[in-house]
Amino acid sequence: MARELLPHQIVERSLMKTYRKTIWHPFVLACREYDLLAPGDRIAVCVSGGKDSFLLAKLMQELERHTDVPFETVFLCMDPGYKPENRRRIEENAALLRLPLTIFETNVFSVAESESPKNPCYLCAKMRRGCLYKKAQELGCNKIALGHHFDDVIETTLMSLFYSSEMRTMIPKLHSLNYPGMELIRPLYRVREHDIQNWAAYNRLEFLQCACSFTEGIARCEDEMTSKRQEVKALIRTLKETTPDIDRSIFNAAHNVCLDTLPGFNFRGEDHTFLDYYHDPEAELSPDERNVST
Repeated sequence: MARELLPHQIVERSLMKTYRKTIWHPFVLACREYDLLAPGDRIAVCVSGGKDSFLLAKLMQELERHTDVPFETVFLCMDPGYKPENRRRIEENAALLRLPLTIFETNVFSVAESESPKNPCYLCAKMRRGCLYKKAQELGCNKIALGHHFDDVIETTLMSLFYSSEMRTMIPKLHSLNYPGMELIRPLYRVREHDIQNWAAYNRLEFLQCACSFTEGIARCEDEMTSKRQEVKALIRTLKETTPDIDRSIFNAAHNVCLDTLPGFNFRGEDHTFLDYYHDPEAELSPDERNVST
């Protein structure tokens, strides 16, 4: 008689079987393609309580068990001032998924609301990131892993283009400017949001949405940038009705930027224009490139 699987084992099996192609493989591909892991890494996997961060935690836990690259994980959760029922939901989900959470408390919510009462979301996000870096460093970690996914990448790309007059996006990893030796990595970089939603529904898992006290009773934070992100989400859904792969095209465009065809760009804080190399014979466009750009 077959032994009945425990809830966390069912979740793990779903990642290896049902969602192997749509979640596990893109996750592993991102880790390899962007060189996110190195032998000896000690990584703080940051769990906020939502579906993205809990999925990331399970994937990192499974990868640690099966990878040829030896690394350690710490599952780190910051309580910025959650209501008791939200804190309890996080703890219950962590127990169900067999994730040994290290939870630490801060007063980020109250400080952000006090310092910026009309629009605390930006300050809150900045403070949360700093607190996570600091705690991870205290725990001997050299990296923090966040749950940003494929859709976050393409939405950020369009938001920068439409509302900030920039061609900018999220990159898979970056060095911390304020915490030397620390890096931020995004292992869900190639995982699509609808696949995460499907995984959570398949396993009947219920995660936090927005647990911010500022938005109590509201489904999501209504600050300007969040509102713009919802507009971009809706736009992408509309465009996909006639061009199903347009999200993939946006994602790939960020990987295939041709500086030879741009009138200006910024590299490591320094502005450049095409005039910087326009009169340099060695920097002229090839005939093919010239035809494309004209």
